[in-house]
Amino acid sequence: MALVACPRCNITPPQASACGIRCLLRAPRSAASRPPPWRLRRSRAMAVYEGWHSAAAGADTDGGAPAPHVPPSLLVFSGGTAFNGVVEELKKVTTRVAHVLPVSDDGGSTAEIVRVLGGPAVGDIRSRCLRLSDESTAEALSVRKLLGHRLPIDPSEAKLEWYQIVEGDHTLWEGVSRPYRETIRAFLVYFHSEILRRSAEMFCFTNGSIGNFFFAGARIFFQSLDAAIFLFSRVSQIPAESLVLPVISTNDRLTLGCELWDGTIIRGQNEISHPSNGRREIVNKDCNSCSTLPSRIKRVFYMSSEGSNLLHEVFPEVNHTVLEQLSKVDCIVYAMGSLFTSVCPSLVLRGIGETIASRSIPKILLLNGSHDRETAGLSASGFVTAITDSLNRTYGDPHKSLKNHTNDYVNAILVPEGGQVPLDIENLAAQGIFHVVTVKSIHDPKVGVIFDARSLIQALTILISEHMDMCVSKVQNVVM
Repeated sequence: MALVACPRCNITPPQASACGIRCLLRAPRSAASRPPPWRLRRSRAMAVYEGWHSAAAGADTDGGAPAPHVPPSLLVFSGGTAFNGVVEELKKVTTRVAHVLPVSDDGGSTAEIVRVLGGPAVGDIRSRCLRLSDESTAEALSVRKLLGHRLPIDPSEAKLEWYQIVEGDHTLWEGVSRPYRETIRAFLVYFHSEILRRSAEMFCFTNGSIGNFFFAGARIFFQSLDAAIFLFSRVSQIPAESLVLPVISTNDRLTLGCELWDGTIIRGQNEISHPSNGRREIVNKDCNSCSTLPSRIKRVFYMSSEGSNLLHEVFPEVNHTVLEQLSKVDCIVYAMGSLFTSVCPSLVLRGIGETIASRSIPKILLLNGSHDRETAGLSASGFVTAITDSLNRTYGDPHKSLKNHTNDYVNAILVPEGGQVPLDIENLAAQGIFHVVTVKSIHDPKVGVIFDARSLIQALTILISEHMDMCVSKVQNVVM
């Protein structure tokens, strides 16, 4: 199979294309295996990108007429760290984004909250809400700084600073108006009272997140995760069209487990990705900080958090709002990050695979730039296989599994230039994936190669605009 020219600038790989994006497409063997004809010229695609950028920025139109470029709607499966780096750039193009996040994280200050107060993990949700929060006024920045603050590492210093904050004496309150101050402080006080009620459990404030404490106080007060997200979203003033959705809407604790190919069962998200050997310590997310697993991960699943049989598998119900959003968005994105503990926990739930397979839209994998403990040795097609197996629930209950094809779930991949994950193009082609595009990258000293945020969002925009143009052409052909 011969390499074909970049459809945007007519340059054959491996040369870098004039559009700044390098394509790694293979010529199809037959018409049956031919990739979708997403073939807009770069000038057209970039014009659409600029139009969406202007629309997202709130550009006015004469006479109150609707905006000529309606920004696309996306649903992003991600965790609370890796995709945060491109959220700001994505906001410049579209705020019509549903961010779907897991609630099974049991590391960091989230672990201490769950240990003492129970309930779902809120750290990833809080992190995304903060990234989406308003920065247009001095007060908005002060609120963001307060809710994004972490307490010191030293336990005594952390506890002292927490008391200063909860009593309203800390300098972090400067710039926060009285209505916001009273609202935020009320839920911090409520959180503190809940800790004091559980006198048998000594709460450790080390490296604690004020945003997590506020979030937990709101959740316990309302006895509703959705209500807590609504309040946090309003206090941090995230865009009205942006949704931060827990993949499971629950008030209960959730525990993630995984099965390795050698039969080993590991309990707890943190033990899978960043094991601490039972010690209370700050989670180190450096890509080289952990030893590899004894065997590759076969599947992830949810485990019982109560009772005597803690290895018992449970099947929580997916958040119905997630299914609603999946059924109407213009594009589905599987974000870079911890594949098995950030992305796959949202994919194994019943209803997710069924809904995604039913949509004829771009379904794009953002490939990691480096391996971590979970994905050591995996190639690009291995990442795709893991997503497919999770959505098909291949290794779970055979009566609840699906048999959908790989390209029913993933039909395009964006790859950071110079990444460490091998691009096995032949295997991707066998999976029915022909749209593989490399994007400019940068080097992060902690995690290695990552996407250049602006180039990534441009590449996403081009893929979506090409698909929309193809749909319009099909409709026009039918009419004619």
